[in-house]
Amino acid sequence: MRAKQVVRTKEEHVLYLGDWVFHVGPTFIETPFGTETKDADLHFYGERLTEALEQQADVTPLSNWELYRLEPGKLEEYLQQSEALIISDVEAKCFHLYPSFFDRARREHKIVTFPDRIESIKEWIHGGGGMMMLGGWLSFSGVQSRSGWGRSTLQEALPVNCLLIEDLVESSAGFTAEVVKPDHPIVKGLAWDKFPPIFGYNEVTVKNEEEVIVRVKETGHPLVVAGAYGQGRVFTYMSDPAPHWGINFELWESYNDFWLQAYNWIKGTL
Repeated sequence: MRAKQVVRTKEEHVLYLGDWVFHVGPTFIETPFGTETKDADLHFYGERLTEALEQQADVTPLSNWELYRLEPGKLEEYLQQSEALIISDVEAKCFHLYPSFFDRARREHKIVTFPDRIESIKEWIHGGGGMMMLGGWLSFSGVQSRSGWGRSTLQEALPVNCLLIEDLVESSAGFTAEVVKPDHPIVKGLAWDKFPPIFGYNEVTVKNEEEVIVRVKETGHPLVVAGAYGQGRVFTYMSDPAPHWGINFELWESYNDFWLQAYNWIKGTL
């Protein structure tokens, strides 16, 4: 799979990793000897977030498998062209081991290594880049602790600590938001009294209580936390910007402004 070309129509660029899914089916069982699966669909859950950010910047979305297959050095090239990086519903392991490493037919029987892409991201943030890490089943610790971010070196750059166990907190009744710092540039002026119920989030702990901006009203857990790393900034939103947790959130009247304010904050212009 060839990497996408960054198309620039605006001065600013965002690299958006994750929030893609293959839908396969339906599956029909008509005989004890086999099944029939019909149709498959590739869907980008991040369309609403992309639409919000494209008011100001070009956005290049990459799926988890596209990220995994990027040739060494390509992610770093994307970062150098970007003001912001979004990681949403992506396992840490997707950043490791270029898959051709496992192609035995191409083995040259010599010691090989590749650039550590997570370390490249840390260096990029430390030098002034802005990153958003957003919630989901494969974010932070994730379902069955599969996401692995708490065991990654990026943990150092995050303003929150990932749990080392599954961190999903879910409710069909939904959770609401409580703003802790209403004057913070990320949340100021938004319609928080009309924030719709979200169906889940990732539980984390914070490194500095002063960086908690919004929390979950029902549990007190952090929902929006933002901090600095070197010369760069990192924003974390512990729920999903898209369905399924965020299916109501996408309808919030302040949805676009929330993401634009977060984007401008991590860039250091707000």
